[in-house]
Amino acid sequence: MLVNASNLKAIFVNLKTTFNNAFAAAPSTWQQIAMEVPSTGKSNDYAWLSRFPRMKQWIGEKDVKALEASKYTIVNDDWEATVEVDRNDIDDDNLGIYKPQAEMAGHSAKQLPDEIVYGVVNGGFTTLCHDGQYFFDTDHPGKDGSVSNKGTKALSCATLAAAQASYGAGRTAMRKFKDSEGRPLGIRPNILLVPAALEDIANLMMTVEKLEDGKPNPYKGTATVVVGDWLTSDTAWFLLDTTKPVKPFIYQNRKAPVFVEQTDPQADNVFKRKKFLFGAEARAAGGYGFWQLAYGSTGTEA
Repeated sequence: MLVNASNLKAIFVNLKTTFNNAFAAAPSTWQQIAMEVPSTGKSNDYAWLSRFPRMKQWIGEKDVKALEASKYTIVNDDWEATVEVDRNDIDDDNLGIYKPQAEMAGHSAKQLPDEIVYGVVNGGFTTLCHDGQYFFDTDHPGKDGSVSNKGTKALSCATLAAAQASYGAGRTAMRKFKDSEGRPLGIRPNILLVPAALEDIANLMMTVEKLEDGKPNPYKGTATVVVGDWLTSDTAWFLLDTTKPVKPFIYQNRKAPVFVEQTDPQADNVFKRKKFLFGAEARAAGGYGFWQLAYGSTGTEA
């Protein structure tokens, strides 16, 4: 095949179509646990997370809630996936080898938000959030003292006692969370997020009428199971409330993944190395929303 402008255009149009088809078909679950926040610059300031807005009775002047000085900023990262196309492969009409690479680039681009958001979940026990504590921690500041959204119990439906000590304890803790003035937040955990290693236990917990000890299962149908392929711990599990406008986790989108190409025959990498380029680029980052909307257990204690 001649390496000319019209042939190059046709080749990369086909690669872009292959990329876009793979992008559209790739699975993604981040939307079930995180909210997308648009970004128009290098970073976003999340000072607004210092307040959980609630209505209250208006007596006298309005009680204006000032935002705290900025403590939590998420800086966008650059992301890319790049493939080289050897000019000899165009000369030799050997372009079939690039179809799977275009497909994988599209698949990877679609899953970038998953990689980012689940990376945030994985770091929840060791990464600070807006209040200066780890996102999953035992001593978040509350009106009446420290508040915990962290557990250690392994997820279990072996007995009623084990289910109550793990899933039940997390659910109860979330239901009792209050705002800075001591009023209930009305948290309703609706997502049970688990790694693949806990998928069977989580599904049993949410579907069976009776637990393994024969006692009625009080937790049947209380949450939807989401299995996170990017979760790195085989024991940690999470309860989330995603029913609110703000979600527990943030996907900050500065530039959505897009197909990019370099097809100028006079470009340095073509002239010196006979390599054309295509791939994907994006700018994005992840972070934490309100810690009150999540409960995490390390699952290390039986």
